[in-house]
Amino acid sequence: MSTPAVSDAAPAVLPAADTASGTARSPSRPRRTALVPTVTLLLGALYCLLPVAWVVIAATKSGRELFSTFTFLPGSGFTDNVRELSAYRGGLYWKWMGNSALYAGLGAVLSTAVSALSGYALAVYRFRGRESLFNVLLAGVLMPPVILAVPQYLLLAKADLTDSYLSVLLPLVLSPYGVYLSRIYATAAVPSEMVEAGRMDGAGEWRIFTRIALPMMVPGLVTVFLFQFVAVWNNFLLPYIMLSDDEKFPVTLGLYTLLEQGSNTPALYTLVITGALLAVVPLVALFLVVQRFWSLDLLSGAVKS
Repeated sequence: MSTPAVSDAAPAVLPAADTASGTARSPSRPRRTALVPTVTLLLGALYCLLPVAWVVIAATKSGRELFSTFTFLPGSGFTDNVRELSAYRGGLYWKWMGNSALYAGLGAVLSTAVSALSGYALAVYRFRGRESLFNVLLAGVLMPPVILAVPQYLLLAKADLTDSYLSVLLPLVLSPYGVYLSRIYATAAVPSEMVEAGRMDGAGEWRIFTRIALPMMVPGLVTVFLFQFVAVWNNFLLPYIMLSDDEKFPVTLGLYTLLEQGSNTPALYTLVITGALLAVVPLVALFLVVQRFWSLDLLSGAVKS
């Protein structure tokens, strides 16, 4: 009597059955689109971009079109608005733009340099009171700038520096947030072995910082520079308190004075809107340039490592 042959092959894996309905589930079911996060992000983007779109479109309208046409209907007066804005008080607007470039550019460079030195020192060196000093800096990050504006004004008034370029630049040199970011980045990017190797080779501390640590910290410092530049460019309260000569105003304070005059001269509203649009262009251009440099530097660091 013969017995049936038993196959040594493993049994085929059957599709998993749904215990509730008894039907087979496909293992490769397509993933459903997460609608709630997508819709939330789209609404957030719309909320942020809608005012920008309004400024771009309103800057193309003449004074008559601004109050008589549909909100998002482009106008035909952009070139006239730019011409009138440039001619306002002999080109005062471009003086404001130059002042903003000076405050933001020089202030961001000085603040980044101080942040780099301070962050590197807090990350590499061990000294008494280091953590206490760092905690004080963290408290400075949490403190609103409006609280410091009046004491800074009183200090600079004692030194007879108010209503000068230094009155805006000096308070911006020390950025607690920049020092915080620099320390965090230096701790992660600068190995202690590299510092010790430089010391064993006879290099001084300044040479170690400039030749070894600083190139490794560049991506983080670029971020500090970008944040500080944008913060100084958009700063309003400090120049408002420190300055009285409109020739020294940054563009934010200058546009505010134009807006105040617009309540009596409605024709100035188009100049304010056009000036606000032109004031955003340098920030967008800087962000695009710095972002590209930042990405390339990160990639080069990854290749070198």
